Parts: sequence; C-alpha cells; structure tokens
Amino acid sequence: MRPLYTIAREIRKDWTKVNYAAKPYLDAMSSLSSINDAFYHDSGESVVRYFLSNASTWRGDMAKAIKAELKAML
Repeated sequence: MRPLYTIAREIRKDWTKVNYAAKPYLDAMSSLSSINDAFYHDSGESVVRYFLSNASTWRGDMAKAIKAELKAML
C-alpha cells in the first residue's frame, strides 16, 4: 500500500478545487502514512472515511482509481 501522504499529493494535483468539506480530511491525510496512524484524536481510518464521504464531487478516471485504492485500504 502506498502512504496516505503520497495519495494526498496526487489528489491535490488532480482535484484543483477541493470541496471545502473534504479539504480538512485531505490536509490530515497529507500527514499520515497509513490508516493505522492517528491525526490528533482521529484515526487514520476515520480520516479516510470522512474524506471519501465528502469527495463525491471529485470525478474522473484518477478520482475513481484513487477512491478505489482508499476503499481497499479500509
């Protein structure tokens, strides 16, 4: 599995206007290696879940592939 911070970097390259509701979770993912890490009081798993639930406006082939990768981690 790739580190979450690498995935977050790819998301930022592709999704230029990140949804305001997804942005805090994308920011948190930028400092995590895996879903087993913690971001303050939130687990990496919950950060990824909340990101996915707020990333519905991100579309395209890259979005589909990365969302599938994140879901597979969960």
